[in-house]
Amino acid sequence: MSDLADRVRAAFPGQPVGPLRTLPGGHSGLTYTVPVGERRYVVKAVPPAERPVGRNDMLRQAGVLRALAGTPVPVPEVVVVDEAEPAWFAMEYVDGDAVEPVLDSHDLPGSLLAARMLDAARVLHRLHTLKIECMQGHLAMQKAITGGPSLHSELARWARTMRAVPDERRPGSEALLRRLAKGVPTDLPPVLVHGDFRLGNTLCQDERVAAVVDWEIWTVGDPRTDLGWFLLFADHRNFPALGRPVEGLPGEKELLDTYLDGAAPPPALTWFQALCRMKMAAIMGHNLRRHREGRIHDPDQERLPPTIAAMIRTAAELLD
Repeated sequence: MSDLADRVRAAFPGQPVGPLRTLPGGHSGLTYTVPVGERRYVVKAVPPAERPVGRNDMLRQAGVLRALAGTPVPVPEVVVVDEAEPAWFAMEYVDGDAVEPVLDSHDLPGSLLAARMLDAARVLHRLHTLKIECMQGHLAMQKAITGGPSLHSELARWARTMRAVPDERRPGSEALLRRLAKGVPTDLPPVLVHGDFRLGNTLCQDERVAAVVDWEIWTVGDPRTDLGWFLLFADHRNFPALGRPVEGLPGEKELLDTYLDGAAPPPALTWFQALCRMKMAAIMGHNLRRHREGRIHDPDQERLPPTIAAMIRTAAELLD
């Protein structure tokens, strides 16, 4: 970390730069906080020996944050980008809570979380209605449009992840994959997609979303992939053995109505809700496999099988 610390100090000449401290909750790359004078920043960097691709592509993350600056979608301001390998960038530290209401341990009142969920739905609507060509760095976005995933490729990618999970841990998944493949909807015009949009990936102050964070897997694609994912986290019953009820939390319909803001529901939304359940089951199955193979040690993964089974079952029910 000393090399990174030296580079961070060099990026703020003449200012007192404190030590880098690991930011709890950061799940990709290296994420630190650092005091600079009276300000505080978040530093994200490519881990040593890792390739700067996918979740570790820091320049890509910094690019989308800069493109969103000044738009109605709140994001942290990027203050430094160092493109020398391994690349890193610094952004403002936004104070706030990052709580997933039905999955995280917390003591926040349901009314507060309900207001935040509804505000997140409005933020997601604003994200999906941005005119990409008007954003800063729109040329990079335009490049992403041409290379964005189709729904067929999206389904194929997640089918590979699902099939890497041992058969006995994903009952019913092959039938579900066949049904999803037979009913792939027509793509909607592409928009900027966060890729993991949910309340737990926002920083909230009081009842408002102060910043949308964790842009590791953003892309330009179909807005229904974000919408189906966001709605999945509205109901604790989607996560047996993991979720807990939160009194007063808005249901999927209320969140959808808020997101639509008077517009008609998008076509084939249930297919995307089923797709997102399949994706969640594949991710959880992958994590459980890594734990049981000893590649990671996380006994909490043993709680996942009931939710994996429920995700597959309810996805199939949505397609009935």
